[in-house]
Amino acid sequence: MLVGSGGREHALAWAFSASPLVSKLYCAPGNAGMANIAECVPIDAMALERLAAFAKEKRIDFAVIGPEGPLVAGLADILEAAGIRTFGPSAAAAVLEGSKGYVKDLCAEYGIPTAAYKRCASAAEAKAYARTQSLPLVVKADGLAAGKGVVIAETVAEVDAAIESMFGGTFGAAGEELVIEEFMVGEEASFFALTDGVNILPLAGAQDHKRVFDGDKGPNTGGMGAYSPAPVLTPDIQQEIVSRIVQPTVDAMRRRGTPYIGVLYAGLMITAQGPKLIEYNCRFGDPECQVLVLRLKSDLLPALIAARDRLLDTVDLRWHDDVAITVVMAARGYPGTYSKGTEIRGLDQAGEIEGVEIFHAGTEARGGRILATGGRVLNVCATGIDIGEARARAYEAVARIDWPEGFCRSDIGWRAVARGLA
Repeated sequence: MLVGSGGREHALAWAFSASPLVSKLYCAPGNAGMANIAECVPIDAMALERLAAFAKEKRIDFAVIGPEGPLVAGLADILEAAGIRTFGPSAAAAVLEGSKGYVKDLCAEYGIPTAAYKRCASAAEAKAYARTQSLPLVVKADGLAAGKGVVIAETVAEVDAAIESMFGGTFGAAGEELVIEEFMVGEEASFFALTDGVNILPLAGAQDHKRVFDGDKGPNTGGMGAYSPAPVLTPDIQQEIVSRIVQPTVDAMRRRGTPYIGVLYAGLMITAQGPKLIEYNCRFGDPECQVLVLRLKSDLLPALIAARDRLLDTVDLRWHDDVAITVVMAARGYPGTYSKGTEIRGLDQAGEIEGVEIFHAGTEARGGRILATGGRVLNVCATGIDIGEARARAYEAVARIDWPEGFCRSDIGWRAVARGLA
C-alpha cells in the first residue's frame, strides 16, 4: 500500500510496479495517473485509522507513506501497531520535518553546520531579534506549510510583514512559532539517504527549483522542477554531507531514543565554507523523487524493506549515468489562487517522446477526460545523456500538452547548463 496522491507517489508507484516483489499495489487515494498502474482506493492520506483498517483487511505486507502530513501525524506508528510493516519514520522521528526549531536546536547541540538562528514565540520577540541582525533574513514558520512557509525578506518592512502574516494565521498552527535565520549565500541542493536508525545508504543528489518563475523569481512553491545529478554535489561534497550532517543527525536521533528510520532528505546550501543544512524533510522530495527513480537501476523496494527491518547494511544500489529532469506544470495562479477542473489534453502524444515519463500530481479522470485538481498538476520528466538532451525532450513533451490553463518554468536545469554541461 502506497499512501499519497502526488507526483512523488506516482513516481514511487511507477518504480514499485516494476518490482518482482509486488503482486498487488494499492494507492490511497492515488490519482488519475496512478490508476493506470495500481488500484486506487478513495481513502485520504490523513484518514489514519481508515488506512490502518484497510491495510489489515487487505493483509498488506508492506506500506510506504509518501507525504509528510501523515508521517508527522503518526501514521507509521498506527500501521506498525496494527501489524503492518511500514516504511516511514515514527511521529517522534518525523519531528525533523514537523518542527524547524527542533532541527535548529539539534544542529546547535551536535555541531551540525547550519545558519545562525533564533526561535521566536511572539511577533514582538521576532521583530526585536530581527532588528539586531543584518539583512536579508529568512523567516520560517516552524511547522508544516506545504513548502510555502519560508520568506526571504530583504527589507525591515518585508521582515515585519512576514512575521505578522505567519503569527496572523496564514499557515495556521504551523506559524504559532517562527524561526528567523541568517541568509546563507551559496547554491542550494538536495541530498537523500536511506537509514535504518544506525546505517546510512546514500541515494543521489538533485537540485530543486523552489521559486515559481524563471530566473528564480517570485514566491517559494513546493517545487517547480528538478534534475539529477546535481553538479554542485561533487563526490567530496557528498562525503562531507554524510559525515558532518546526515550521520551526526541519525546518531543524535538514536541517542535521544527516537531513532530515525526511513528516507532523510537534507535541503542544503553549498557555501564557501562547505555544505550547510537548510532543513530536513522526513520523506522523498517532490519533485526530486521523480528524477531519482528515473536514474535508479536497482529495485527500490528491497532497499526500503531493508531499512524498515534494520538491515540496510546488506543492501547496495546501482544508478544510471544519464541525467534526469522534471518540469512541473502548474495551474495558473499557483502558488496563490488557481482554478480547478480544467481539462488537460495531449498526454499520450507527449509520452511518446523517447526518454519521457509523465507523472501526475493533481489530476482526476472524469468521463474519459483528465482534469486538473491541484496547484502542481503534472511532472513532465525525461532522461538523456546530458542535461541538454534531457531538457530538450522534457520541453518537447511540454509543448505537446494542450492545457491553456497551465504554465511551467522554461529554465529548469539552468545551473547545469551555465556550467557548460549541456
